[in-house]
Amino acid sequence: MTKIKQTVEPFGDVNVLFKDDQLEIVASILMVPDIEGAKVGLALDASVSIKKMYGISNLAGGAFAQAMSFPNVMEPVAKGIAGFLSNFSGDGKVNMVYWACSPDGSKTEEIGSISGDDVSSLTIRGPKKQAWGRGTKLLPPLKNFMDDKMKDSPWSLVIFITDGIIEDIDEVINYCFSLGKQIAKGERMFVKLVLLGVGEEVDEQQMQLLDDMFEGKDLKDPQGNKIDLWCHKLASDMKKLEEVFAEVVSENTLVAPQGRILDSKGNEVKSYKDGLPAKLRFCLPKNSHFFTLEYPGGKILQDISEVFDA
Repeated sequence: MTKIKQTVEPFGDVNVLFKDDQLEIVASILMVPDIEGAKVGLALDASVSIKKMYGISNLAGGAFAQAMSFPNVMEPVAKGIAGFLSNFSGDGKVNMVYWACSPDGSKTEEIGSISGDDVSSLTIRGPKKQAWGRGTKLLPPLKNFMDDKMKDSPWSLVIFITDGIIEDIDEVINYCFSLGKQIAKGERMFVKLVLLGVGEEVDEQQMQLLDDMFEGKDLKDPQGNKIDLWCHKLASDMKKLEEVFAEVVSENTLVAPQGRILDSKGNEVKSYKDGLPAKLRFCLPKNSHFFTLEYPGGKILQDISEVFDA
């Protein structure tokens, strides 16, 4: 599916799929979670390609190296996200790691379980014990969180920050299908994984592959919600941090007593007489360049014309 970059509040996420002679839309109304016992994690890319975002130059030193130094933009980003996430964690802490460490990019290094009060004094300069990675492998940190830190969590969210290509994408997909089946059987609870791309070398097509991996699989949790583990965001497109929660809502969460969707010609394509859910699925005529959500007291027009320019 194609992710719309310019969403209108309260939409946090709008995706479009060209399907036969129509457009399939999956849209989420932005909500922040309030889950008892929730666990949250933040994994920071530590591959060589991202070193300059930590303010680290590959130059050996001296006046020239000092003149060519970079600002540490990763630290304020990481601290901002960690501080924000701590507000939604059951214990007020965020489990933080560096990933893509070591020559092959398969190692992780613990930063620690950081409370919201401790975030301001946190130093983010990259791994101290492990070498910077020359590969980018996502499966090791993913398993670190899912098989260890969050194995018995009732609600889990992990954000992985990356600047490049994921080398073990097939292994990650296989593992996530296994994870999804566990959730479907009720063997583990809700999981949402967010891939946050930074910089100009991000492979968004690969990120979208993860985002769409459960499309058409009809895998559902015991409550009847479709399983969808991954969401991806580009930092350059985000307007506020709440957008990391764009896909944590379900079709069973109601946000208004009723509502309806109109296509660009004003025709009703979907009616929600028994309650407007936070996650919407509907179809539009293939030539629709926008849709309108009407609800008691207002309406929202969401442009989707950018998908026709892609």
